[in-house]
Order: sequence, then C-alpha cells, then structure tokens
Amino acid sequence: MAIQFESFTYPFIIMFSLPTMIIGVILGLFITNTSLSMPAFIGLIMLAGIVVNNGIILVDYINILRERGMDRIEAIIEAGKSRLRPILMTTLTTALAMVPIALGIGEGAETQQPMAIVIVFGLLSSTFFTLVLVPVMYVIIDNLTNGVKRLFTRKNKHAGEDEIAEEI
Repeated sequence: MAIQFESFTYPFIIMFSLPTMIIGVILGLFITNTSLSMPAFIGLIMLAGIVVNNGIILVDYINILRERGMDRIEAIIEAGKSRLRPILMTTLTTALAMVPIALGIGEGAETQQPMAIVIVFGLLSSTFFTLVLVPVMYVIIDNLTNGVKRLFTRKNKHAGEDEIAEEI
C-alpha cells in the first residue's frame, strides 16, 4: 500500500480500521455462543481484506480530490458522500451472502458457520467505524505530518541563516 499511495502515512490511516472489526467479531461470537476456531480465523483473514479495501476506497478518493485542488475537509466530506454507496453495497452483499452459512443452513454449513459469523458481525461493526474513524484519522495524521514538515522546514531555514551570519 505504501507504494500505491507513495507514502507511509495513508496505509497507517487505513490500518486504524482493522481493530474496529474485532468489536463485531467478539460480539458476534459471544451472541451466537460460537468458539474461536480455525474457520473463524480464516474468516478474520477474509474480513481484514474487506475492511482494508473499504479504507483504501475512501482514502484513495480523498487523495484524488485533494490533487484536483479541493480543500482537505471538503475532500473528506465529498469522498464520504460519494464512496458511501460503494462501501455499503460491498458490505451488504458480502454480509447477506454469508447469512445462510451463518445460520447453518445447508449441507456442511456447521463447519463454515464460525467463519460466516465472524465475517457478518465484523463487517457490520467495521463498516460504521471505517466511515467515521478513517476520515478522523486522516485529519489527525495529516495535521501531524504537516506539523513535522513545518518543524523540519523551520530548522533548515534557521540553520541556513546561522551559516550566512557566520560568513558575514
């Protein structure tokens, strides 16, 4: 992701959405009284890919809008509005496709049931948090990055002024 975004900060922002899926996973396993098993871990891996994809969709569009000259906050709001539908469509189709397996309907569904429970509950919780947390983290990390850039820029300017003063 760092290569795609040409920065380490944007993948860091996207990774903040991963812990939010754990809330739904734990809640789903608790509600359904399902143990954490190998199929559940496989579901966690699948879920991580979907959650990261939702974050990438949002951050990438924010960056595209900013490259077009839009203000940061306006770009975040516009990206949230225009990417809400694709993110919700992806989430709902995946979650609804997993419901029959999560309910244990069908031949051999009991072995895949923990995986489906993890995916359904994890998706439902992480989608909401991704749509809120990723833009908030974008602003926070962007402010920190800009602050660090200004700090080093000032030091370089002052260092240059000191060298000029010594020469005189």
